[in-house]
Amino acid sequence: MSDGPTVYVDADACPVKDEVVRVAERHGLPVVFVANGGLRPSRDPMIRNVVVSGKFDAADDWIVENAKPNDVAVTADVPLAARLVPAGVHVLGPTGRPFTPDTIGMAVAMRNLGQHLRETGESKGYNAAFTPRDRSAFLGALDQAVRRAKKAASGL
Repeated sequence: MSDGPTVYVDADACPVKDEVVRVAERHGLPVVFVANGGLRPSRDPMIRNVVVSGKFDAADDWIVENAKPNDVAVTADVPLAARLVPAGVHVLGPTGRPFTPDTIGMAVAMRNLGQHLRETGESKGYNAAFTPRDRSAFLGALDQAVRRAKKAASGL
């Protein structure tokens, strides 16, 4: 792998795997897909698949243990993002939503509120469909996050 940032993907049910590979290839960065199973093998030496146990949060734990400051992570999992942001990892959701030190507290609070409303039956908890607009927003946001990570990693 390289000396620069690595892109880690919480790959279970991630809708933007192909987009991650495209952006990472353009920037010459390695990608690590982490999942409980079901990953397509790749012959690309810059792509690594890590299959973890089915234990709850095993993929999250693996990413947290391996990601370094100025790496990039892609996840829709707010609790995982909350563990990565303080470690200096650039974190994006699959819609391009950045999780930053300024936004992670509100993201966690909103996630917890939504969970409470679902548990009490006040909300059905439907997620919005993933759209072409989301995919496009993700591509732009990932490119920006990678540029910031590379710049920060190089000390500029």
